[in-house]
Amino acid sequence: MMKWTFVLCALVAFSECIRVPLIKGKTARQALQEKGLWEEYRNRFPYQPMVKFQAQNGVEGMTNDADLSYYGVISLGTPPQSFKVIFDTGSSNLWVPSVYCSSAACSNHQQFNPQSSSTYQATQQSLQIAYGTGSMTGVLGYDTLEVGGITVSNQIFGLSETEAAFLENMVADGILGLAFPAIAASGATPVFDNMMSQGLVSQALFSVYLSGDSESGSEVLFGETDSSYYTGSLTWVPLTSETYWQIQMDSVTINGNAVACTGGCQAIVDTGTSLIVGPSSDISNMNAGVGATTDSYGDANVSCDNIQSMPEVTFNINGQAFTIPASAYVSQEYSSCTTGFGDGGTDQLWILGDVFIRQFYTIFDRQNNMVALAPIA
Repeated sequence: MMKWTFVLCALVAFSECIRVPLIKGKTARQALQEKGLWEEYRNRFPYQPMVKFQAQNGVEGMTNDADLSYYGVISLGTPPQSFKVIFDTGSSNLWVPSVYCSSAACSNHQQFNPQSSSTYQATQQSLQIAYGTGSMTGVLGYDTLEVGGITVSNQIFGLSETEAAFLENMVADGILGLAFPAIAASGATPVFDNMMSQGLVSQALFSVYLSGDSESGSEVLFGETDSSYYTGSLTWVPLTSETYWQIQMDSVTINGNAVACTGGCQAIVDTGTSLIVGPSSDISNMNAGVGATTDSYGDANVSCDNIQSMPEVTFNINGQAFTIPASAYVSQEYSSCTTGFGDGGTDQLWILGDVFIRQFYTIFDRQNNMVALAPIA
């Protein structure tokens, strides 16, 4: 099927086929654990997942997510300068480190040099992305962007001048936001909006397939879907807000009993968050329901020997049940196992992050303002 898909891609117009392979790389948590620095790091930079969704006055929020592992390669400028970025449906800006930046986080990442690009256009506009533990500040510029083999002209992006310290441990250099223009810091036009307006995609949608354990095989597909990535039929879910990719969720059940989101709740489908995040009391119920005990850092620990006997967790959305087995919601680092259910504090929003998206091929449809989900093949 995949071979036939690529044959089709070769035969149709270039605008029909934009595929960006994603690499599943080492996480910041893994890198820091190997160096024996994880305990110190997590004390200095606590994980505050909801900060990202509390954008104010055009300043976009972000938090230090030590478990993000999927990134793809883009290039900016003429000749092209390459960067590893997180394709993030929970934010709207594109930004990369630049030669203007002297922060430690810039010194060990690729840096964009405007003077090396013949197509770069400077602006006087500044950009600020607020983090849970610091910020990224920089300037905005325009240049040619290459992604998935196509060229987006005059793409506005951020060139960092300062970066929060926790970014030093991230594999990715920067972030490519795929949410709506309404939440873009400094009013910068998101990449996918430019793809649509420049006629580079045949459909106003993109889709995401995240592989589980393998390092390769994950993809973001711009303007297309691939039925070989899923089984059964797609469930289409209307958005409740055109800011993030936000939908209505009906409940979360374990063994047929509602344990969270009783009476319904709002959830954001976010490739740029590693866990499934919800309000404290709901997450506590879920972790208790699967037999986990939560430590002082908020990690919900389980015995690695118990994974086979732990219950499935079902997310009920638009009349359909989306069920995740313990093998998918438990992660193992060295000899310890933790659930992928994260405490979002008092905020009532849910985030369906990579733990969820790994199980369900996801289509993000801007034409109809909907998300579609189907079990991965």
